[in-house]
Amino acid sequence: MLIFLLLLATICSATVSSTIFPRTSLPTSFEWDSSAILIAPKNDSRDIAGIKDPSIILVDGTYHVFASTAKESGYSLVYLNFTDFDDANSAPFYYLDQTAIGTGYRAAPQIFYFEPHNLWYLVYQNGNAAYSTNSDLSDPAAWSAPTNFFASQPEIIAENIGSGYWVDMWVICDASSCYLFSSDDNGHLYRSETAFADFPSGMGNTVIALSDEADIYDVYEASNVYHLGDHQYLLLVEAIGSDGNRYFRSWTSNNLTGTWTGLADTEANPFARSNNVQFNGTAWTKSISHGEMIRTQVDQTMTISTSQFRYLYQGVDPAASEDYNALPWRLGLLTQT
Repeated sequence: MLIFLLLLATICSATVSSTIFPRTSLPTSFEWDSSAILIAPKNDSRDIAGIKDPSIILVDGTYHVFASTAKESGYSLVYLNFTDFDDANSAPFYYLDQTAIGTGYRAAPQIFYFEPHNLWYLVYQNGNAAYSTNSDLSDPAAWSAPTNFFASQPEIIAENIGSGYWVDMWVICDASSCYLFSSDDNGHLYRSETAFADFPSGMGNTVIALSDEADIYDVYEASNVYHLGDHQYLLLVEAIGSDGNRYFRSWTSNNLTGTWTGLADTEANPFARSNNVQFNGTAWTKSISHGEMIRTQVDQTMTISTSQFRYLYQGVDPAASEDYNALPWRLGLLTQT
């Protein structure tokens, strides 16, 4: 009986431990299936060339997507929601320039819920790093006017940006601090920070978190940083490959201010690239570009499950030859296999 009780205690202890500390192991290589095009611009008066840079969350069975709209004259933001990806392309667009977010350059959104404020935050670029807030995700008209995180471009970015652009802001928080990652299209990933209690104010102490000055296209833009549980973090950064097509490299770290260790971070062994993505039928894109994991835990920790990744991304017709802003970007879904 004593042996049985000891065995039972061991089993129970193991069960509790696996509940408290979710599985965070990652493969060292990845394989994906891709959908066909799921979301494309509407045939309306907006005359949009591409839909890009999606941020996606799943709340009570509804997918909420925020994205950039692009055409030769510039960028803006759009919101849509649906309950099934089969219906994604028929979901109405709500153009966020109709809200207090306003007109002008707005791009590359990130959506999350900041629990201490009971507010949704939409982070995006507007020439600075900006945010708007909303207490009701289901009311896209209620977004606030933009507020910038910084008075001006941080000095370290100005010193290193060269001929690049300051783009693709991403916020993630741990128990003590909130961090803002950004890129410069010149081989540098930056990290800024503020105290958790001060967010969104006080963003500063900007440093280079990752760089590759030998080939600026290897650490280019569109970073995502996720918490996997058990003090493990996953970093994704978009690169431009030797064939000119976009793909994602990946790294891990045990803290947000630590050293990033390569995971699947080469063209031969990428996180997501045309050589590890299978399409049903003809591949509609050779670029696997700016996107986001589907999140069901939607708070500021950016926590995702490692059980099976699903990644909403932008792709483009390989034959397209328009200027960058006028390229016909569309959205598709990767599912880890």
